[in-house]
Amino acid sequence: MQSPLPVRDGVNATRLRLPDEGPWDTAMDYMMHRWGHIDPQGIEDRFDAGEIVGEGGIPLHRGTRLEDHTFIWYYRTLPPETRLPVELNILHQDEHILVVDKPHFLPTTPGGTYIQESALVRLRNQLDLPDLIPMHRLDRMTAGILLLSTNPETRGKYQVLFEKRQVQKEYECVSAAEPAAGHPAVDFPVVVRNRMTKSRSYLLAEVIDGEPNAETRIDLLRTFDGADGAGHPTAGARRRGLYRLEPHSGKTHQLRVHMASLGLGILHDSFYPELLDKAPDDYTKPLQLLARGIRFVDPITKEPVEYRSRLQLSEVR
Repeated sequence: MQSPLPVRDGVNATRLRLPDEGPWDTAMDYMMHRWGHIDPQGIEDRFDAGEIVGEGGIPLHRGTRLEDHTFIWYYRTLPPETRLPVELNILHQDEHILVVDKPHFLPTTPGGTYIQESALVRLRNQLDLPDLIPMHRLDRMTAGILLLSTNPETRGKYQVLFEKRQVQKEYECVSAAEPAAGHPAVDFPVVVRNRMTKSRSYLLAEVIDGEPNAETRIDLLRTFDGADGAGHPTAGARRRGLYRLEPHSGKTHQLRVHMASLGLGILHDSFYPELLDKAPDDYTKPLQLLARGIRFVDPITKEPVEYRSRLQLSEVR
């Protein structure tokens, strides 16, 4: 549903669905029920200033009845954020798409405690492109190629490519060269195929019984010695491997789960195979997972295109 309010400071207006019924006479009564304990005066001021609108951009007032609107829109008060010490690099920009190298630790879209500190909001503000929309997502801890649409009129042509799986993605990761104890040896290349699910209320994705909906081709590119804290190769340390990952589906955490299922959990992964206690970001130990490249036939030019990341995984020797 199109928002009647424009993007402001790189952030979309928030949409709220009003309940069909309840013990609230007005839309403001309901908002007070939801958020009045946080900022009651701020809610009243927004209604008085006409900053909360309904369908068609109609401003609401304190007496607007609950049943008059199904959806309302408003701008959230954004908390101050500390800028993350990472930077985006623009690889390609034209009248239809933008291709960037997203760094580790920066989320693709606003969420949780990261609003201004997301790739989307940074780029909207930096390039003055309020209509910018990502065509896919990378996890906050994953770096690499990110494709965004700059033109609402042609956006659907690129969205169809992703929906029909006509986009080929290639990732790289660093893990141990041999599976962990208790896991069989792997004859590469190997295809991991299973059924995955992830609940919004739970951090981890899970493999369950049923028809496969996730598939990844994994190949070992080369092996090398691990390094000490100073980055020097350590003789006798467990050897590591650089792997190429080619997903044929796009489930949340798919690559991390599939590598862990082989006993080859990705280096510095705090989720798989074991969920570690939450800790502050350690910028010296980014998750060793990189979206290396993306290929597709451009729906506008009808020519095959490929974009490659210029980033390198820090643990590769």
